[in-house]
Amino acid sequence: MDQSVAIQETLVEGEYCVIQAVQGVLCKGDSRQSRLLGLVRYRLENDAQEHALFLYTHRRMAITGDDVSLDQIVPLSKDFMLEEVSPDGELYILGSDVTVQLNTAELKLVFQLPFGSHTRTFLQEVARACPGFDPETRDPEFEWLSRHTCAEPDAESPKPREWNSDPGTRSGFAPIGGSRHQSRNARRGLEDVLPRGPGYILLWGGAAEEPEFLLAEEMHEGGPVRGRRPLAGRRDEALEEADWEMSAGGGSRERDCAGVSNVDSSRPNGRGPDQPSGARCPEKPENSLTRQNKSKSDMSEKVRSATVTVSDKAHILSVQKFGLRDTIVRSHLVQKEENYTYIQNFRFFVGTYNVNGQSPKECLRPWLSHSALAPDVYCVGFQELDLSKEAFFFHDTPKEEEWFKAVSESLHPDAKYAKVKFVRLVGIMLLLYVKQEHAAYISEVEAETVGTGIMGRMGNKGGVAIRFQLHNTSICVVNSHLAAHTEEYERRNQDYRDICSRMQFPQVDPSQPPLTINKHDVILWLGDLNYRIEELDVGKVKKLVEEKAFQTLYAHDQLKIQVAARTIFDGFTEGEITFQPTYKYDTGSDDWDTSEKCRAPAWCDRILWKGKNITQLSYQSHMALKTSDHKPVSSVFDIGVRVVNEELYRKTLEEIVRSLDKMENANIPSVTLSKREFCFENVKYMQLQTESFTIHNSQVPCQFEFINKPDEESYCKQWLTARPSKGFLLPDSHVEIELELFVNKSTATKLNSGKDTIEDILVLHLERGKDYFLSVSGNYLPSCFGSPIHTLCYMREPILDLPLKTVSDLTLMSVQTADDRSQLENPMEIPKELWMMVDYLYRNAVQQEDLFQQPGLRPEFDHIRDCLDTGMIDQLCANNHSVAEALLLFLESLPEPVICYSAYHSCLECSGNYAASKQIILTLPSFHKNVFNYLMAFLQELLKNSANNHLDENILASIFGSLLLRNPARHQKLDMAEKKKAQEFIHQFLCGPL
Repeated sequence: MDQSVAIQETLVEGEYCVIQAVQGVLCKGDSRQSRLLGLVRYRLENDAQEHALFLYTHRRMAITGDDVSLDQIVPLSKDFMLEEVSPDGELYILGSDVTVQLNTAELKLVFQLPFGSHTRTFLQEVARACPGFDPETRDPEFEWLSRHTCAEPDAESPKPREWNSDPGTRSGFAPIGGSRHQSRNARRGLEDVLPRGPGYILLWGGAAEEPEFLLAEEMHEGGPVRGRRPLAGRRDEALEEADWEMSAGGGSRERDCAGVSNVDSSRPNGRGPDQPSGARCPEKPENSLTRQNKSKSDMSEKVRSATVTVSDKAHILSVQKFGLRDTIVRSHLVQKEENYTYIQNFRFFVGTYNVNGQSPKECLRPWLSHSALAPDVYCVGFQELDLSKEAFFFHDTPKEEEWFKAVSESLHPDAKYAKVKFVRLVGIMLLLYVKQEHAAYISEVEAETVGTGIMGRMGNKGGVAIRFQLHNTSICVVNSHLAAHTEEYERRNQDYRDICSRMQFPQVDPSQPPLTINKHDVILWLGDLNYRIEELDVGKVKKLVEEKAFQTLYAHDQLKIQVAARTIFDGFTEGEITFQPTYKYDTGSDDWDTSEKCRAPAWCDRILWKGKNITQLSYQSHMALKTSDHKPVSSVFDIGVRVVNEELYRKTLEEIVRSLDKMENANIPSVTLSKREFCFENVKYMQLQTESFTIHNSQVPCQFEFINKPDEESYCKQWLTARPSKGFLLPDSHVEIELELFVNKSTATKLNSGKDTIEDILVLHLERGKDYFLSVSGNYLPSCFGSPIHTLCYMREPILDLPLKTVSDLTLMSVQTADDRSQLENPMEIPKELWMMVDYLYRNAVQQEDLFQQPGLRPEFDHIRDCLDTGMIDQLCANNHSVAEALLLFLESLPEPVICYSAYHSCLECSGNYAASKQIILTLPSFHKNVFNYLMAFLQELLKNSANNHLDENILASIFGSLLLRNPARHQKLDMAEKKKAQEFIHQFLCGPL
């Protein structure tokens, strides 16, 4: 969740929390105290900026300013330094928390921050905010900080600023001055692994480097284990003999969870007290006694999620800062993997449960611990964790904590588990646990989310996934919640394809292309897939269930039919279904739905898999759980995982190195390209076009990369992408490169105006070889999408019927010029394209349930766009949701939003004052004012039918607020406080007279 809104409420005018706050742990020895870190910017009268880190103590979940208390302020002065460090003796373990040390002249603080992309982004923002070394730059004065008062610590509690600071450091913010020094901890240990110590990130003066090592610790019951595991140590020696420089890193997009389950039921992020979460499982007497006697240090004992294992296949291919020789060795190791690995079975529990927005009310052990043998790995997924509007729009929910705790307490009692990772998108949550003894063999942990709701973003539907390495096998676990309703199987298919195409995991080495779901040895897919029983009425379905004629019923299952048609889940397997449908029941019972809708029973909740060496041992539902209108489903697998034989690995490595020595200093690399000229004809807005070619390598291993041309920031224009853009080729091998051309809101306006054209030159560079030049050309068909409002008002003819010169001139015309000319040329009051969409919705969709909340169908958007651009309104025939989504995409594509950028800050200031807000609208250019009033009148009409369409002012204000009011820093998203003000501004016009 974004807790920066709570920070923003504590700030005064002129102060702004510039990035989502980071939850951290303040460390000193065995002491741990949770802190919320916010980067605050203050704009001075001369437009200069000063920054400071605000540190807050807080309640369990900081939602408002009342939930936080300012503890300390650290100004980003010239002596400020923040660096990633490794505590003495700790291992470098992939996937664990990041330890950073904050230094000023009189202050030293150590924090543990969650391992993930948000932490990296936060640290980079801090780096950019530092004032730098320029002697011409004045020293920041930070006079604005004097208005803040830090909370005094309780007399009985340790004083955070004293117990974590150097002697003599006082409370409040640190004084300015002193010299910058490099921490010994940053150097200690790193030099033992790599020359020059690139294992930490050093942030100062606006410079930032990506970390190559990520820091963690490996814990066992007796405390921390110092040094590397013996097996890994032998492998390191082999690498040193091969004269390598190896390093490891990576990032996860969501939250890492490390702890011992069945003993520790702490929060997923290890911070703060737990809230009661309903019924608890019966415990053995000794377990109960253990929990009662736990100390704080016991609670914080961690089993980390991963360790660097150099022979891991993904690690071999993704080590940073590699040279050509290292790449060749890694590639050969992957090719010869079977020579030094063997198959070992691991037991996986996979479970899915749609909880219908309920809190846990019963023990989950009948579901999670039903088998006699404790699983090695748990993959537990939930859907509809929280159905409230707050969860939908602000992604915050207390249900996350409740269900996490309920799961942690219900894992198999015969084993201890490390909580490796958990990820959530609104109501879709996925948890990953492994047995404690396997934690050291987990690596490359990443998590990603894909929303497939309206405009392809909203997270009420979509998927979350966690990928990781177990020994030498890559595994991807996906939890998805697809579109609802019996007739919407095509939308479910589209959701599945969107998740597959958009779910991408960054690799440790940024030069390697992201990993997709299908680029894994094992894929486990679970969730509420929402496929229903078709062609049978409710009574017939229930009768077949009573007769246990599941195979007869299964013949009408939409998922079975779609998989057989190979439209989805190609290559996946599902076990035989021998249990009754898991949806829909009356909550708290085993009775079928008796509500007014009387939904037909269906197998909505499913588990599928893809990969080799997988044996399904069970596939069942669990009728004992009655919390939800769904029943949970589980499947237990034995999965064969490739485990490294250390001795064989060493021998294989030595053989590869010896053969490589013979190839050293071979001929200059050269390749042949199957094609060098590419023409993209009739390119349309948001319609992907792809051209491909093949790179054939000769006898010398080579590395290729598309490189920037002189004075250009990227290797290609913004509308073009090469996949992959970098890579490595062994002798006599080849790779197919796809050139993808996609015009979106960022590039359409320049193409409409003629400032840009579909023309580019790509430079393909070979390391130690020559460059190859590729020519890209084509033509773009102008579209109303990406055109300014005033431009469209002057286009009485469809945009595709106008000469390109006319389109260009009108697109380049300024808003002011358009207003001046309106007296002479009689343009339309609003764009005809906008009228077409709104009129269609007014005639067909005012009573449509979930309007503007459910996505349309992708092919229908192409049809809608073509109708608008050709003026053929009579041919417009599409699903109401598709037209509604097209309207939102149209508003999003406007280069100048409906409420002009110049009025943005005034609107936020006037939110809550309807009279002042209406005055701002009156000052807008006439065309923008007309469009705003037209849209508000239409939305008010929708609200008159709220009894049928279930819309309310809050929903519409949330959806349209960020489209009509956009931040002038166009690349910058609205922060939570601004988002709420934008919604409040629009809310006034939905409720009041226009």
